[in-house]
Amino acid sequence: MNKTNVMRLLEAAKIPYDLLEYEVDESDLSGESVARKTGKDHSQVFKTLVFSGEKNGFGVCCIPACDELDLKKTAKAFGEKKVEMIPVRDLLKVTGYIRGGCSPIGMKKQFPTVIDETACLFDKIYVSAGVRGAMLGISPDSLAEYVGAKLVDVTV
Repeated sequence: MNKTNVMRLLEAAKIPYDLLEYEVDESDLSGESVARKTGKDHSQVFKTLVFSGEKNGFGVCCIPACDELDLKKTAKAFGEKKVEMIPVRDLLKVTGYIRGGCSPIGMKKQFPTVIDETACLFDKIYVSAGVRGAMLGISPDSLAEYVGAKLVDVTV
């Protein structure tokens, strides 16, 4: 696999990561499917979700593949009254990534980010490498520090 922008950014910052590649199934791009294909615990594989708030604009949440985002907790964590997920059709325009390949690292703009607090249960969590078919194993602390994220409970 060719290096993705995410990999280049981490290498430039001297942040270690592991690369996991998997077979892409266009009919099932879910994080749980990725966990099955990579043999990783679905609590350790994190999906990257992008939302918009009324006051502060876009924000990013990384949560375990098996969980759902709690919009009320998310709004509170970002100082918003209400947030809503952005439409999938807007994902590329806003982030530079497509569904199934959205990474918290290397978006077009660095948006405020939270990582679900369960990440601290693991030495390594897995997030998208910026393309479908590749995940990166990275220390939750390194990821949080690099993207300026807080670890907060944002799941149902």
